[in-house]
Amino acid sequence: MDRHHWDARYAEHGLVWRAGPNEFVAAELSDLQPGRAVDLGAGEGRNALWLAERGWRVTAVDFSLVGLEKGRQLAGDLPVSWVCADATTWVSSVPVDLVVLAYLQLPAAARRAAIRNAFSSLAAGGTLLVVAHDATNLTEGTGGPQDASVLMTAEDLLADLDGFDLEVLRADRVARRVAAPEGDEPHRGQQDRTAWDALLRVTRR
Repeated sequence: MDRHHWDARYAEHGLVWRAGPNEFVAAELSDLQPGRAVDLGAGEGRNALWLAERGWRVTAVDFSLVGLEKGRQLAGDLPVSWVCADATTWVSSVPVDLVVLAYLQLPAAARRAAIRNAFSSLAAGGTLLVVAHDATNLTEGTGGPQDASVLMTAEDLLADLDGFDLEVLRADRVARRVAAPEGDEPHRGQQDRTAWDALLRVTRR
């Protein structure tokens, strides 16, 4: 993970990621009662903004000031705090009700640090949701990082949380439909492609 690389990428015109929340973030969290939330590795803050629109008080954390500034401009008056920090070392100073990590693709040791710090930030009853490119996506899916060392499974994520008192609500490999890139000639009935993600949702006891 290179801060300067991401600063340069976010400095390009327009949004790096699509507007609106990740589909699994929206599906898993729509029914939760709003409280205090953290979007860890927030980038331009698309998930943070969606949560804030639903009444959450959100802290968006990322190591790219450029990405955070783009999110700040999009947020307007929404209740989002923008914090420039490393997701592998940052821990909330107050207990929170929700932490989201969406596509924070890190090598195993760094990923484990980020996941454990995220869980440590939760209040009792709080929810941790992790969505990431699955290890099987490299050979069975489309898009995403082509470096196996930053891919993972739901089982890997659960192992990262070994020793914590938690309840597992979901630990799955999930399919995500991805539009074929412009310029590709799709085969009949195959306009979309399948990407495979790892999804983990747990609560702190």
